Order: sequence, then structure tokens, then C-alpha cells
Amino acid sequence: MAVGNIYVIAAIAVIGGGLFGFDISSMSAIINTDAYLCYFQQGPLKPDENGVLTCSGPTADVQGGITAAMPGGSWLGALVSGFLSDIFGRKTSIQIGSVIWCIGSIIICASQNIPMLIVGRVINGFSVGICSAQVPVYISELAPPTKRGRLVGLQQWAITWGIMIMFYISYGTSYIDGTAAFRIPWGLQMIPAILLFFGMMILPESPRWLARKDRWEECMSVLTLVHGKGDPTAPFVIREYEEIKNMCEFERNNADVSYLELIKPNMINRTHVGVFTQIWSQLTGMNVMMYYITYVFAMAGLEGNNLLVSSSIQYVINVVMTVPAIIWVDRWGRRPTLLLGAAGMLAFLFANGGLMASYGHPAPPGGLDGIEQQSWIVRGPPSKAVIACTYLFVAVYAISWGPVSWVYPPELFPLRVRGKANALCTSSNWAFNFALAYFVPPAFVNIQWKVYIIFGVFCTAMFIHVFFMFPETAGKTLEDVEGIFTNPMGIKYVGTPAWETKNERGRAAMLERTGYDGDEEKRAEAVEEAAPKNTRAL
Repeated sequence: MAVGNIYVIAAIAVIGGGLFGFDISSMSAIINTDAYLCYFQQGPLKPDENGVLTCSGPTADVQGGITAAMPGGSWLGALVSGFLSDIFGRKTSIQIGSVIWCIGSIIICASQNIPMLIVGRVINGFSVGICSAQVPVYISELAPPTKRGRLVGLQQWAITWGIMIMFYISYGTSYIDGTAAFRIPWGLQMIPAILLFFGMMILPESPRWLARKDRWEECMSVLTLVHGKGDPTAPFVIREYEEIKNMCEFERNNADVSYLELIKPNMINRTHVGVFTQIWSQLTGMNVMMYYITYVFAMAGLEGNNLLVSSSIQYVINVVMTVPAIIWVDRWGRRPTLLLGAAGMLAFLFANGGLMASYGHPAPPGGLDGIEQQSWIVRGPPSKAVIACTYLFVAVYAISWGPVSWVYPPELFPLRVRGKANALCTSSNWAFNFALAYFVPPAFVNIQWKVYIIFGVFCTAMFIHVFFMFPETAGKTLEDVEGIFTNPMGIKYVGTPAWETKNERGRAAMLERTGYDGDEEKRAEAVEEAAPKNTRAL
């Protein structure tokens, strides 16, 4: 018997997000440890500030390549996930991703050299690409409109938990001598994937995917289980079933299903919005904080145990500050959350750039402690301000772009292309994740503090873009969202400018309670449908 509680369903599914988080901090917590630096040392040892020969690990370019291997594989995995999801279903495609993750983790754990490490990270990335693309689709197709943002936002929360847990595991194992310091955390990465694989077995399939496959009885059973508490005559169940049925009929009569459809005139606008949601989430500069935070804090004067502990604080902030977004994002709406997030992040990025430019100076040739990526030095009160602005930046991202970048794209697309469309959007995320993971270490070497200015400019651009082009989708059923871009069933939103679209949470709440949206005729129908249940209750 499948689980019908939507919160339990989401809690299990978003373990797929935890895989991404585990991978991020399994690298960020390790790249500054002696065990990692010495095992993957390239070239001769380099002297630190005191002239002592130390391991400096891979070069900046190679370290960028190691880090970027995961998002590179994720880009391909996200694209492939669209086909897997449409053929095998949302649920099965997520399970496939969890198996691939275990294979990649075994290779990473056993890595004997840099090429083997890169291959393992590419395979892990392929898994993350599948799960990160299809988990939001799966949850959005099961969730009611008033809770959809909260539930899909759990994906980001799972990512933050994965980052924090793996960072502290890696921090603890850093005290172990030898390669076990990094092999243990890399091996433990398999645990959430195993939990995800077996957990998905007790969850239902997406009712909208079942409808696309003409499995209508199963579709109705899932809707009854999740939304009707076992009552197939519940008004909201009936209304959801009819909307799904009408949309499927419309789509079959009017369109084919391929990636090419996403660039056709009637689809290109929402495709560009979904793709740029994911691109902008990467261009915020959050990857600088996640992957390379130890470099930033080392340049601000932290070292040894203080460096790792201070770096870990941002992961705690990330977890805690994601919670308000999960609770209230459906009430706040997507647009205000994205706009305020962009404004807050650009302020702290420009502040950090200004502080480092005004109060810092270049590090000695070869970088601090012989690590060339640590190319700038800022000390005293300005260094504390840099750390504070970094924490505040993470807090703003966690409450805004972090969760909404996963919530928003799946809501934009019609059922027939939702799997492929979200795969394309997520692949854009990973393409830019790859580019930035590779770009940042050499950027710290070559342009130093100007890295912050570049990301501040990106945040300014995304604020303008969101204001003029991103419509509000909160409070609407997935079928209603279609009416923002087309007019398949006489829905009223089409043609409304993005900045005039509104959050319709109140209307959505009424739909969930009564199965109608204010129209008296629909109300009468809803009451009649619910009558047998009410009679039984009496």
C-alpha cells in the first residue's frame, strides 16, 4: 500500500536533493586538508609564509576541473532525465538516479589518482542531474496548489542538510591520518541514495504521468489517496481529475512531445523564464560560498580549526534560513521572494568586493600557505566584516533563490513537456554550475576581489529580468498556470504582464476545501458530488 501523506511523500523524495548537498561539501570541507592536498599533490612541494615546504594539492585549473566534474555530469544527467521520466515515470527515474549515485560513490571512495576521482564525480553528477530535475516535477505533480511551493522547496532544504551533514562528517574525519580522512566521507555518501531507493518503493507514481499513459484508474486512485483521504467523491479530487483529463485531451489534439517544442513560439517565453531561473540561481555567486568558502575565509585570516569551524557556520545558516521560505513561500509568492533576494544579495556582494579592494592587498607569489587560489589578504576589522557579509549573503540566498529556483520551473510548463522542460531548465543550472566551479579558482588567482563585483552585477541584472519577465504562479493549479501563457480552456490570465500577475492563494485554498472557485454553479456541483460523503458522516 502506497503512502498518501503528501509531507511523507515529499520528505522521502527530496533525499534526492540531499545527494547534491553531500557532494558539494564532500569537496569544500576536504580541499584544504593535508590528507587531500598531499595525496593529490601536483608538482613539487611549495613553501608557506614561513618558508616550510607544504603540500599545495592540485593546481587551480585542475582543482576547478575536479570540482566542475560533478556539475558537468549533472548537466548530461538532467537532459537524459527528461526521456527517462517520460518513459519510466517520475518515481522510477529517481530510483535509477539513486543506483547510479552508489556506483559513482564507490569509484570516488576508491580513487587512486585525479582522473579516477574526476570519473567518479562525473558519474555522481549524472545521478544528481536526474534526481534534481525530476524530484521537483514529481512533487509538483502530486502537491495541492497551496502547498506546492512549500513541498518542492523541501528539495532545497534537503540540499542544505546534505551540505551541513557531510561537512561535519568531513570535518571529523579530517583528524584521521592518511587517506581515510577523505575516503570515509566519500564512502558514506552512499547511505542517502540507498534510503532514497527503498523509500521510493512505498510512494505513489505521479497522477499526471499516469494520465499521460492512459492509466486513468491508477490516476484516480492516487488522487484519492493523496487528496481525498480515501474518498473518490471528494470535490477537489473530482475537480483535479477533470482538469487533468481535459488538459491531456487538449494536449494530444494540439501538440507533439519533444525538446524542439520548447523553442516553438507558443512555448519559448516560458522556456526562457524557466531556464533563466536556474541560470540566475548559479550566477548569484552562491557557488563561491559553497565550494570554495575555505579559500575566502583563509584570505580573511582564518586558519586551521578556526577556518573549518567558521566555514561550517554558513552551512548552519543555510539550513535554518531555508525554513521560513519553506513555510511561507506560498503566501509570499514567487516574484517578491526572487526580487527581494536579488536585491539583498547584490548589496552584500558589492560590500564584500569593496571591503576587499579598500582594505586588502595581494598575497605573496604562490598564494597563502602555498595555495595559489588564496591570492588576497584582508586583516583586522575589515576581515570580520567580510565574514559577516558572507554569512548575510548566504542567509538571503537561503530564504529566496535557493528554494524558489527549484519550485518555480516545474510550475511553468504543461503536462506533455513538463518532464523534458524541467530537465532542460535543470541542465542549464548544471551547465553554469560547471562553468563557475571551473572558473572560480583561476578567477581568485587572476582577478582576486573583482570576483565579487562580477557576481554583484549578475544579481542586479537578475532583479531587472525577474521584474519584467517572471509571472506569478503561486496559488494556481498547474492547469491554471497554463493560462498565463496560452488560453486552452478559457482561463483568464493570458496576456497579463508579468508584474501584474497575482498570488491567488485564497482562491486555491477555496478550491481545495470545496472543489469550486466562487462560481455558484460549480459550488452546487461540488456540493452534489460531496453529498454521499456527507450523508455517510451523518
